[in-house]
Amino acid sequence: MTVDVIDLRGFYSQRIGTVVRRMIWRGIQNHWPDAPGQRVLGFGYPTPYLGLFRDSCERCLAFMPATQGVLKWPTARPTLSTLVDELSLPLPDAALDRILLVHALEMSDDPENFMREIWRVLAPSGRLMVVVPNRRGVWARGDNTPFGHGQPYSRTQLIQLLRQTWFTPVAWSEALFMPPVDKGWMLRSAPAWEKVGSALSSPFPGVLLVEATKQVYRGLPAKRERPRLIPALEPALVPRPLQRQDP
Repeated sequence: MTVDVIDLRGFYSQRIGTVVRRMIWRGIQNHWPDAPGQRVLGFGYPTPYLGLFRDSCERCLAFMPATQGVLKWPTARPTLSTLVDELSLPLPDAALDRILLVHALEMSDDPENFMREIWRVLAPSGRLMVVVPNRRGVWARGDNTPFGHGQPYSRTQLIQLLRQTWFTPVAWSEALFMPPVDKGWMLRSAPAWEKVGSALSSPFPGVLLVEATKQVYRGLPAKRERPRLIPALEPALVPRPLQRQDP
């Protein structure tokens, strides 16, 4: 189920949304501290996190799927966001250096073809960052946040999908170890939850962050089987003319 863009904006304008943004932003920054001279695309609802790259990259775009809706971004500058079809992005092949997927993969009705389209527009030396709800986490079990909608993923499922769509995972991290409770004392303790959860390698983070590279060359089998030749067989039931027998 896709979350409307108005609901996403409303979530990130709340106190809990501000804390979520800060926690995930730290996870993204650990993988990508900056992007100097890079062409960066955020897909889904990435605008709370694209500010990390907007001032240093060569070009920064925000694509939002048609089923979700689009909002103008940034608000006080020329628009860098647009509405697109997730299976037909308006970009040439290998046009981007980095792609960030937030509130995107879990909302897709056709994740395999969507990821193949992402592969198409990513440069051979490019990097992909996917942020998805953790299937085992508590954030995926309630619908009071955007992370409780769509299809959550386990690490095994995400690896399988990435490899099927010609990506190679290279780095992992987690975020949102705190419960999804919009209470002042819980939100104030969010940094402590993140620190303890990361130190103990807790299996129940709210989201998974995976960095992947584009696999340009697919492996070929070292030994090819010879095609088996099927011998031409004469049909068993072939009409024949009757032979006259002498009395």
